Formats: sequence, structure tokens, C-alpha cells
Amino acid sequence: MGKGFFEVPIAINEPIKGYAPGSSERTEVLKTYKEMYGNNIDVAMYINGENIKTGDISTMSPPHDHQHVVGTFHKAEKKHIETAINGALKAREKWANTPWEQRAAIFLRAAELIAGPYRAKINAATMIAQSKTIHQAEIDAACELIDFLRFNVQFMTEIYAEQPESTSDAWNRLEYRPLEGFIYAITPFNFTAIAGNLPASAALMGNVVIWKPSDSQIFSAKIVLDVFKEAGVPAGVIQMVMGDPVMITDTVLANSDFSGIHFTGSTHVFKNIWQKIGVNIQNYKTYPRIVGETGGKDFIVAHKTANPKQVATAIARGAFEFQGQKCSAASRCYISKSIWKDVKSNLVEDIKSFKIGSPEDMNNFITAVIHEGSFDKLASFIDQAKSDDNVEIVIGGTYDKSKGYFIDPTVILTKDPTYTTMHTELFGPVVTIFVFEDDHWEETLQLVDQTSEYALTGAVFSEDRYALELGVKKLQNAAGNFYINDKPTGAVVGQQPFGGARASGTNDKAGSKLNLYRWVSPRMIKETFVTPTDYRYPFLG
Repeated sequence: MGKGFFEVPIAINEPIKGYAPGSSERTEVLKTYKEMYGNNIDVAMYINGENIKTGDISTMSPPHDHQHVVGTFHKAEKKHIETAINGALKAREKWANTPWEQRAAIFLRAAELIAGPYRAKINAATMIAQSKTIHQAEIDAACELIDFLRFNVQFMTEIYAEQPESTSDAWNRLEYRPLEGFIYAITPFNFTAIAGNLPASAALMGNVVIWKPSDSQIFSAKIVLDVFKEAGVPAGVIQMVMGDPVMITDTVLANSDFSGIHFTGSTHVFKNIWQKIGVNIQNYKTYPRIVGETGGKDFIVAHKTANPKQVATAIARGAFEFQGQKCSAASRCYISKSIWKDVKSNLVEDIKSFKIGSPEDMNNFITAVIHEGSFDKLASFIDQAKSDDNVEIVIGGTYDKSKGYFIDPTVILTKDPTYTTMHTELFGPVVTIFVFEDDHWEETLQLVDQTSEYALTGAVFSEDRYALELGVKKLQNAAGNFYINDKPTGAVVGQQPFGGARASGTNDKAGSKLNLYRWVSPRMIKETFVTPTDYRYPFLG
């Protein structure tokens, strides 16, 4: 046990490198990209400290060059998941009792490994696997993951320091125990930082985790795993498994020691998992914690007093960075009629300047969407828009998957605020705009609130403080992350805790203490110093 009230390093957000032409970081990441692109890696599962290869493999290819194979990964049978669960439960006995400062040291070391020797590798892997530009990879795979690791350690110490009042004759104290069984972490393709944080945040608080990364992100998930291993995460604490998601999930949820899920992915899948947990509820030793961040249909609303250039920039960045494949991406916009002409001209000019292609060429702003299923879905909505009478395509509307899954940034203008692309989550570089009458501000805010089942992010633009105040009020339940005169993307760990409600999730705010509270089960301890020896109270005489 530690002997001291230890203070951890004050968490600071990792500075974002610029990767300007001629810079050392640009040279290093391009060299690493080419090396990793040319190699063919074989990714094993990681169970009980061992690499497990089953021979049942799938290939991994970059979205921007889908015929090029960069590696393979091995898929589990049910017995492997059961072995991972049993191993995790065995590891828990020691991990749960490991002093907090030792757990802190591991994940602080992981942060510094990413900031230093692994930075180029984790960024290059994310560029290859998820087709992110170097800027998007840097703010995600490097900086945000570093921030999660650093701030989570600081948040953990703040939680442990939260103690009840005591008196002179009794000492009251709270201990923050890890959950009794194991945690199941399901992570998405679109953010390497999320893939790292979902298992790490639970593990930091003393839990053991079964981690299933997205099949489309395993190439970069392997780098995250390598960091965890080098940082000193003990065998069995974080088990990485791949394979049939239904089989893995059903096996996990059938186990009586299942105690929580940390999920980022689709609303449909999350609801299905919640339903299965309900069916199995009688089997569990404890009520499972259910934490999920799911979909979004995020909005920008621009008042007649808004600056058109600012609005256009917010749309260009908020809708099209990383091809719109962010849960927070701007997907529906409501623009006041008097500023629409200027917003449109600025937006079209910006989009025409976009360069599209492989992230290896750092002049490109747009790359490919994640896989063929996503491409086909987006293409079908674009084709539908071309044939519908009440909509027009302002710019874009073309696509090509001959080499990579490229969708040109597309702006749809609709006369119907309930048009399908105004309420359906597309998860791609397609944004739909509705132009409203200048004097319909309040009605439009009501429309924004009622149109979508989601409530993740949203933004309001105005130079009129009364209009802004009304927007904040009317849209209080429409977004868990609300932005004033800024795009609805780009939440920063430690500054803007991230998460939404309604169909967007449980709003447990990744990047804050609120999320870590879900991975502990507090125990109240009262110690009385002089114990009574007579049952009689004064009122008895």
C-alpha cells in the first residue's frame, strides 16, 4: 500500500502539432505511413496476456484503396470469449486491490508513450485504417487519447478525495470500489481515442474489461493495445477480442458476472443490447451499469443576424471534416432567408476548394468513407434526392468506389423541413439545409427540437443576444453539447464533457468525472470511537 497522500501531475491538454510542409512531424508520420502501408500485419486477439490466433481471419484494407490489403485479424469462437471472461475475473482479484497510484502510473505512462514514441505510429495507423487526414488523426488518435488518459487520472483522484463529513466521535469515509464483475467495452471505427478510452477508463477505476473494437478499426486498435501492454497493464485486465459481434455480445451478456457495458456505436445496436440485458437481468449478481453514446442528427441554426461567412465555415468544417463520420457532425441546417444567399455562395466556394483523395497526400481535406456499406447507403440517399421534386442538390451529388469509397461533399436544399435527410442519421459527407422566414425564429427552434429523435450536439448562430437566449432555452433538451456561434463538433476533454440524451445515449459525459462515477460502487464506512453500552435514550428517563 502507498504511504502518502499522493498528488498526480496536473492534467493539461496535449498541444496539437501542425504538420506543416517541411516539419519534422510531417516527415516522420509520412515515413511511418508508408512503412505500415507496405507491411502486412497479422493481428491476434489478446487474452490472458497471450496472443491468440484462431486461423479464422478477415482482411483489413484502407477505405481509400479497398483493393490493397494491409493485414489480417483473427476471429474468436465462443470458447475464446469464455476464456477471456474467466481470465478477466481471475485478474480482477489482484487488479481491484492494486493501490490507486499504481493504476494511475500505468495510464499516465500510456499517455506519454502516445505523446512520444508511438505518436507517428498511432496517427499513421488511423490514417490508414479510418482514412483520416493527418489533422483529424492528430486531434483524435494522439491528442484526444492522451487527454483522456491524463484527465481521467486527475478525475479519479478528485473522486477519491470526495468524502463525507465526520464528527469527533465517528469517522465517516467512502471508498470507491470497482464493480464486482467485469465490464464489456464495445468501441466504434471513427475515433481511435474512443477505442482506447472506453476500456481504459473502466480499467483505471480498478475494473477488468472485455474489449471488442470495431472490425473497421482493428488496424489502429492494435497500436492502442501495444501501448497498454508497454505501459504495464497486467495480463487479463484488458482483453481484446474480435469476431462475430452477436456471438461475442450474447456470450458476454449471458455471464452472471457481467456488471456493465461501455458502448459507442449505433442507436439500434445499443437498444438491442439493453433489451438483452433486461431479458437476462435475473441472472446477474448485480445490476449492470449501462453507459452508451450512440447516434446523432446534429444541427446548425442561423439567425438573420448571424455572420454568413462564419455560418458557412461552421457547415464546411462541421459537416465535412472526416467525411461527416462523427457522431457530432452537422447534418441538418436551418438558415434564415435573408442570409442564405451569402451563406450559400461562401459554402459553395469553400467546397469547390476541397481536395479529395488519399490521406497520404496532406493537401487533401476529404478522404473516403469507412466501407462499402456506408458508401452504398449514402449513394442511395443522394440518388433519392436527385429524383425528389421538393429538394435540389446545391453542390456535390457524385460518388465513386472504383478505387476507394469516395463520396463528394454534398449539400441538399429542401423545402420540406421533415424531408428524410433532415431526420435520418446518414454518417457521411451529406448535409441538408432548410431555409426559413426571418420572422419564424421561435417556430424554427421548435421545429429543430421536434424533428429528430437524437439529442447529441447542436449550434446556434446569432449576433442578437435575445435570439441566442431563446435558442438556449428552446433547445435545452435537443443537444447534450450545445454551441453558440461555433460548429457542433470538436469537444475537448476536460473542457467540454461529451454526450447526449434521447436516442443519442445515456449522457454520461466522456472526458469528465461523471463518466468515471459509473465504474465504481461506493462503500460507506462509519467507525465509532466510543461505542454505547446502554440502549436507553434520554427520553426514556
